[in-house]
This record gives sequence, structure tokens and C-alpha cells, in this order.
Amino acid sequence: MTMQYDPEALATALPDLRRFARALCGSQATGDAYAAATLESILAEEESAQITQSGDARRYLFTVFCAIWRSTGARVEQINNEMSGREKVMQERLTVLTPQSREALLLRLLEDFGVVDVAAIMNVSEGEARELIDIGMREIESTTRSRVLVIEDEPLIAMDISNIVETLGHEVIAVARTHAEAVEAVGNLRPDLILADIRLADGSSGIEAVDDILSVGGNSDVPVIFITAFPHRLLTGERSEPAYVITKPFEERKLKVLIDQALFFRMLPVTNV
Repeated sequence: MTMQYDPEALATALPDLRRFARALCGSQATGDAYAAATLESILAEEESAQITQSGDARRYLFTVFCAIWRSTGARVEQINNEMSGREKVMQERLTVLTPQSREALLLRLLEDFGVVDVAAIMNVSEGEARELIDIGMREIESTTRSRVLVIEDEPLIAMDISNIVETLGHEVIAVARTHAEAVEAVGNLRPDLILADIRLADGSSGIEAVDDILSVGGNSDVPVIFITAFPHRLLTGERSEPAYVITKPFEERKLKVLIDQALFFRMLPVTNV
């Protein structure tokens, strides 16, 4: 049976899928490779006969994605053979994670799917879905204390972000309101994570500030979470894009899960580098 779907609804849900794929993979290129494979599968109708129509285009899109993720065993190199050195390192880190628990946790907390939907998307029982989410929470809570740079020009939001970071047991090394302040704040301190707004107080760009910081020796592998009121504008596929994006106004639990996810990837041991 051929799956009927609304192309416009799928297109609307695509930025969400790309956000999820990048968080799941810890890499822009790898996540986008999976998202592209998902669209190719839908267009070729390779998976649609195996998926029960739910009338929910977003859930359908994620279901096809996760079916591909399971079928490849998370072996991204089969989809994208042109990964950068950093992305190959990230793939090595992925091999020691629990793929299903990471997948379930992000579906539930980052993408707001209910447990019933998580179970359907992952093709597991509701009980298994709940257990996988719980395992994922325990895994990400095992990270150690890290240094975090916050680049945010709105004082209340900066305070909220700092409080969340500190309640997770990490240290905020500085809060910067402009491009210049962000670069100066780093100085000799190497952050383990950067949380950055897109538009800063003096009209400068948070993206450019991050680029300058990452270009300094030793900072190139620091993960970045971008915070923006317009995430779909950031995930257009027309230029270099971040692996982690969260929408303003953000929910505390979503930011927590992305912080832990980004740091978890970074702290895992790497082999064959």
C-alpha cells in the first residue's frame, strides 16, 4: 500500500527533523545526511508500505528517519563518505553510546513527542519506550563539571541560562553581551561548551563571535548550542549551520537535554583518531 502524505506538511516538519538528527548524531553533516536519506526514501516510496498511516506528517517523517537509523545500525559512513576529521571523531564517540536510549530521550524531551508516539516511531512497546527514556536520562546525568560560556544580550535570559547551567553542576565562566566581549571573555580560558544567541546587543552576530572563538587554537572542537527565536531561518541548508539549535522562548528541560547531550558527546573517549 502506498503511503499518502502532504508534501507541504512534511516540508514544515523538516527543520524539526534536521534539529533532531543533528542532536542525535552530534554533527551537522552526519545529521543532514540521515535527513537527506529520509527524504530520498519517502520520494522513492521504499519505506512507506511498511509504515501505518497515522495522518500525522511530522510523526511519519520521524518514523521513516528512525527506521533508516535502525537499519543502518548508525553506521553513518555508509551514507556520507565525505565527513570531516572532526565528524569522524564524533562518529567514533557514537559507537560507545546506547543508540536507542539517546533516540528515545531526544524524541521525548527535545521534540515533545508523547511516550505513545515515541513507541510508535521507534517500533517498540510503550513500556520499552519509557524504559529507554529513563536509561537516556541516567546516561546524560553522568557528565562531569564543565566550563560554559554564555553569549546572550538579554539579562533575564542570560540569568535563566546561567541558572540552568549551574543547576546541572557546570560552571559559567562568563556572560558576554557582544561579539567583542565574547572573544575577550574566553582569553586563556578554554570553554567546554558555548551557549550563544544569534543577534547580540550592539547588532553584532553571535555566529561570528563563535566562529572567531573556535578559530583559536584548541577551541575547534568545542560544542555550541545556538539560541534563536527563528530556528527555521537557521536551518535552511543554504550555509554552514550548527549541530545544536534551541528556540526562544526555550523550555528549561529542552535546554538541559541539549547541554547534557553536547557535553556527553564531547567527554566520551575517542579511539583511532
